[in-house]
Parts: sequence; C-alpha cells; structure tokens
Amino acid sequence: MNMKPTSATLPTEQPGAPAAHKAILPGATLGVMGGGQLGRMFVHAAQRMGYFTAVLDPDVSSPAGRVSHHHIRADYLDPQGLAQLSAVCDAITTEFENVPAPALAALAKNRPVAPGASAVAIAQDRAAEKAHFVRCGVPCAPYAVIDSAEALAGVGAELFPGILKTARMGYDGKGQVRVADTAALAAAWAQLKNVTCVLEKMLPLAAECSVIVARGADGQMVHLPPQKNLHREGILAVTEVHEDNLPAAQMASATAAAKSIADGLAYVGVLCVEFFLLEDGALVVNEIAPRPHNSGHYSMDACDLSQFDLQVRTLAGLPLVQPRQHSPAIMLNLLGDLWFDANGVRAAASGKPVPPPWAEVLALPGTHLHLYGKLEAKPGRKMGHLNLTGATVEAVRATALQACALLGLAPF
Repeated sequence: MNMKPTSATLPTEQPGAPAAHKAILPGATLGVMGGGQLGRMFVHAAQRMGYFTAVLDPDVSSPAGRVSHHHIRADYLDPQGLAQLSAVCDAITTEFENVPAPALAALAKNRPVAPGASAVAIAQDRAAEKAHFVRCGVPCAPYAVIDSAEALAGVGAELFPGILKTARMGYDGKGQVRVADTAALAAAWAQLKNVTCVLEKMLPLAAECSVIVARGADGQMVHLPPQKNLHREGILAVTEVHEDNLPAAQMASATAAAKSIADGLAYVGVLCVEFFLLEDGALVVNEIAPRPHNSGHYSMDACDLSQFDLQVRTLAGLPLVQPRQHSPAIMLNLLGDLWFDANGVRAAASGKPVPPPWAEVLALPGTHLHLYGKLEAKPGRKMGHLNLTGATVEAVRATALQACALLGLAPF
C-alpha cells in the first residue's frame, strides 16, 4: 500500500482568496510539454523537491526527455501521446509558448494544466497580446494589425519607421523586418507571405528589461527582481540584476504592470513580461512569454528560489514565497557559435565544433556553468548559460568581462 501523500488541503492567507486549495505534494508526477532546456531545468527543480517527472517531446534526444523519469516520444497533438501524459501525471505545464493551445485544452479536461490554454493562446498571437495590454491599461508601442490589403493601405505615416512582426511563431528576432515607409512595408509583408502581422512603431530605447512573476491558482503572486537585458541580433546576450541596474521608479512600474498583465489573464504559472525603457524615461511593454525565460536564469544561483522552483510551486499549488536575491548577478547566454570561433582562433580546420575553455572560465570566482545537454553545437543554438555572482556589482562585472574575453564574447 502506498502511504506517500500526494495531495493535501493547504490554507491560504490571502484576503479574499478561497479558504483552501488542493496542493499536489512531492511523490506525485509533474509533466511538461516540450523537451528543451527550459523543460530540463523544470525537471531538475521538480526532482530536487521529490517529484517524479514526465516529458512529452518527439525528439528522442531532447534535453528534458533524457533526464526525466518518463519520456513520451510523441507529437504535441498526438491523441495517444496526450492520453499517456495525462495518465501518468498529476499536473502538467509547458516549457515553450508555441506548444499548441488545443493540446493544453485537451489535457486540462483530465488534469490541472498551468498555464492554461487561453493564456498561452494570447501569448501565441501578437495581435491578441497587444489587445490584452490595452485592456490591462499597460502602455505598449503604437501599432497596427496588418491582415489584409485594406489594412496595409490604411497604415499612417506616424508608425514609421517600424518593425513588421508576424503575429504568430516569431521568436528570437525571427519573423521580423524593419520598415522605413509604406513601400518597404508592402515589400516586407509580401516577404512574410502576407500572413497576419503587427506593425510596431520603433521607439528610442535607453534599455530593455523584463520582470518574471509567478501567480498561483488562488491569485497569490510573487516576482523576481526586474532584469536589465542586452540583445544581440534579436537574441538575449546578457542579463544584469542588481539594485542599481534600473531606475527605482521604472522598476516599480514594470513590476506593477507585469502583475496587472498576469491578473488580467487569470494566469497560473511563471510569466515573463518584457519591456522597453525609452530615452524619455517612459516604460512600454513589448511582449510576454508564458513560461520561464532566459532573463530569469540568473535566479538559479543568485536567489533563494529560482524561476523553476516557482514554476513547480505554481503547478503543484504549493505556497508562494517572495524570492530573495542574495548576490548581484550577471547572466551570459552561450550560443553554439562559441564552439566554432571563440576568440577567433579555436575554430577547427575541419569546421567541427571545439569545446570552449571551460576550465579557464570556471577558474574565475563566482562562475556557475549551466549546459543544456544538447548533443550537437550549432551556430545560433542555445547551448547553455553562465551565471556570475559575487559580493559587489563591480566584482561581478569584472569577472563577467574576463569570462567574455576567454569565450570570445563581445564586452558590454
């Protein structure tokens, strides 16, 4: 007879919240749709807390599937695969926003699913996402939805210069074209196969930042400190998190806006909200990711609760405790390019990947290397990240710049 409890009724102390909610306790099985690096880090966090894990991903070598107790090798819409995941799991989450929302809706008929299909569907559609920001009263860049020749012809000069983005399936700078005028807009829309797009006015940016919030089914919400981000070629390169990384007023505004967006979605899970800080000090929301995010990876080594710990807690209905950052932190994203031409001298003559100088990097104080278990390095592929922590911002920055020099990364 199995005497291990897998659920219990826990009290909630939030005013106006339900008197109790059902928690799924360690010993149960938590599932994740998607087998990439975010799924892998979720699995590790769940396993540390004593949960069994299951991953649905068609790739036999998926990073999360290779470390999970169960790996269901099926397409995300495969009925048998979904049924098998539902049968083995007590609750299910997702590791990437482009998992089909109908698959989440199907799973939710039998098991708790967080985030829910409706919230993920909004994050999958830039037009719906922008409309949600407007409903929440959170400012975003001026925009227009381009879904027909009539909509294209109706775009006003005030939206130029702008960026045309596909409404669906765009990430890491993909599906985006900068446009200077109506002629360039027409050409770009044709280049993108006339799919529904959103044209956003380009604004004068001073910085980019993000806030990660975790919201429970009872409405309780906590957040990580706002993160200052540097992107290169549309891909996050550096995240800095410390007390002075952003003006205090903007940090407070970003946190409040992120919570408003999560509340408006009745969101359950970990949500990342990305913002632009403008040269005039104004803050506008860019987009949301209904999952843990690259910019929150520093929390694995600089906070007492990581974003993946929070993902486990929100999925399992466990109490949410406000995370505390104990060290200034910088995160460096590690792309597959580093295996080919770091420092411009390590590229193998054969063109085969050569591992970066990890021993030299790890000799630096406060370095924490996280590689994702991907079997093949490719240029542009996210292979891992390096977290740097220390007693002071100055010390962390100095070490980060040393690591950049060893790896052949551009300084910041």
